[in-house]
Amino acid sequence: MIGSADIREWRGHAVVDEKDRRIGTLESVYVETASDQPFFATVTVGLPSRRRLVFVPLEGAVLGPGYVRVAFPKSLVKEAPSIGTDDVLPAEYEPEVFAHYKLDYAPGAGGERRLARP
Repeated sequence: MIGSADIREWRGHAVVDEKDRRIGTLESVYVETASDQPFFATVTVGLPSRRRLVFVPLEGAVLGPGYVRVAFPKSLVKEAPSIGTDDVLPAEYEPEVFAHYKLDYAPGAGGERRLARP
């Protein structure tokens, strides 16, 4: 897994899929609240007049010179739940993001969020 300090340095770099197809640009990282470890990234996609941020898990991600390669195909990432470029993921949308990638979702024991931006 990519460490917290490492991934912050890659903001603005290309995000590519497992076949090196460009998906977009790394915008930010969401950490898992229980471990404070990077868990999802948001990727800027779309036309300049209609940009949005899509979510992609960082599980299996690999850093390269000027890029982050994620372990998911471009088509799946582009169809992922998205938010506006100035928005933050609302808590009620977290389960949808996990479900898109067939990841188990459970809020914290006290009902707290699972993801947060550091």
